[in-house]
Amino acid sequence: MRYQLKLLSGIEKQLRRFPGSDRERVVEVIRSLADEPRPVGAIHLLENLYRVRVGKYRILYAVFDAEVVVLVCKVARRSEITYKDIRALLKRARDVLGSA
Repeated sequence: MRYQLKLLSGIEKQLRRFPGSDRERVVEVIRSLADEPRPVGAIHLLENLYRVRVGKYRILYAVFDAEVVVLVCKVARRSEITYKDIRALLKRARDVLGSA
């Protein structure tokens, strides 16, 4: 079953700032989440929020199985603030999915 892939607002803008080769690798992994939302190496963070690592970058995303949706919430270089306010990120993801 293929999941619908959605991005929170601002994700595309974040990706445009990445160097070309890094951006291609990150986009490839994001696209692969539609086929396998919980790939090998994915870390379960909180409820339906997961994280996958792509080199020095982290992709934080929520999986909504009932709606068959993967919602990319954040793409960032690994740092302390990458995981700050993940509960707010999860709430935002639910709000976006609920209004869609």
